Amino acid sequence: MNFSFSDYNTDSFYDEMFSETGAIRPGYEHLKQKFESLSHEDLSNRHLATERALLSMGITFNVYSEGEGTERIMPIDIIPRILANAEWQWLEKGLKQRIKALNMFIHDVYNDQNILNDGIVPRDLIESSKCFLKPCVGLKPPKGIWCHITGTDLIKGNDGTFMVLEDNLRCPSGVSYMLENRELSKQIFPDVLARTGVRPVSDYATRLLQMLQSLADRPNPTIAVLTPGIYNSAYFEHSYLAQQMGVELVDARDLVVSDGYVKMKTTKGLQIVDVIYRRIDDTFLDKNAFNPDSLIGIPGIFEVYKKGRVALANAPGTGVADDKVVYAYVPRIIKYYLGEEAIIPNVETFICGEQDDLNYVLENIDQLVVKEANEAGGYGMLIGPKASTEEHNLFREKIKNNPRNYIAQPTISLSRVPCMIDGHAEGRHVDLRPYILYGDNISVIPGGLTRVALTKGSLVVNSSQGGGGKDTWVLY
Repeated sequence: MNFSFSDYNTDSFYDEMFSETGAIRPGYEHLKQKFESLSHEDLSNRHLATERALLSMGITFNVYSEGEGTERIMPIDIIPRILANAEWQWLEKGLKQRIKALNMFIHDVYNDQNILNDGIVPRDLIESSKCFLKPCVGLKPPKGIWCHITGTDLIKGNDGTFMVLEDNLRCPSGVSYMLENRELSKQIFPDVLARTGVRPVSDYATRLLQMLQSLADRPNPTIAVLTPGIYNSAYFEHSYLAQQMGVELVDARDLVVSDGYVKMKTTKGLQIVDVIYRRIDDTFLDKNAFNPDSLIGIPGIFEVYKKGRVALANAPGTGVADDKVVYAYVPRIIKYYLGEEAIIPNVETFICGEQDDLNYVLENIDQLVVKEANEAGGYGMLIGPKASTEEHNLFREKIKNNPRNYIAQPTISLSRVPCMIDGHAEGRHVDLRPYILYGDNISVIPGGLTRVALTKGSLVVNSSQGGGGKDTWVLY
């Protein structure tokens, strides 16, 4: 018996493949036709083939619970998500606008602080941020660019319009899954990809390399990817990107500051490194400048960086724009620097550090999603409608004890896309993380990582919390 979408139910959520009446949305026609031409057994075999391929390629991540690390493959759903060209062009324009304004904001808060002096963003908000690094005050990175690689998380609500959920400007991860999802799609559905007309993502490593090269002062620069090491949850991605770019993968043991430069240990002696794509957090980068307990950084590298003798991507200090409270001010930040309204709206956000918002959150916590300012990966979060009264009360106390550290947002019914669940199609909630590169210009990779909350009814898409991924097809 062939596979069928005939019993698929949107359950009154916004579904990206089917309308409420069950009509197929534009762009999905060839995909639906292909799936319904295949037997359940054939689709099951293709799904198993993707899992085997992920294991054989070593595409894994670590989940830490109760102090023990567990290595897993990221579950990949074989039904891709499709975005129309017009929708993507709007997103691309909005993301470029956002990154340009955020870069100007980061530079300003570490230099002239005009936006703080003018009261657009509260000074105490920035100065109390865990990610505002005082050693970076006065810093002027190469070409004035701070956020070279960004992963911006987007969601759709019930009206089918994208909104920005959060910005990731420190060490955004997941791009290796985006690339490998596409390679798997090519193996499983090459004919559908060709007939549908999907924009490629395979040139990401080339674009990344070109962007990193643009930061160097001399031709043919030496570039390295700096990893915390093999026990990091995203180590596969670090090694994968280094291999794809044809550059060195290094950790703290491989680099040393010598004669005023950062140098890499090689069999032929020390070699100057011009550009470092760092995949370790700001404060672990240099124990002399930031965290004195760091064992994974390079002592003295920050002084070399300040003298312009090595380029770092992303620049130290970018995390100040990652703060979830700062996120609430981004529409004002865009207006301040660019004189424009934000193209892609934020999710409505209540700032617990402001009294009226605080009162509202405490009274309505059972209806809201509460987030810690600097947590990621689905941690430090309360989903009010799904939490117990005890959990509500616990978070109320946390918020009252440290209101600056929390924001709250309405519980949004994320859009859904069909997924293969036990041999048939069921809707699951999704978000989207496009990747933006900022070098000589700003470029947005056409697609990104669609993350899926594979647990029925769940809104948490993070892989560490039981989520998975999908290939994202942007049409020409």
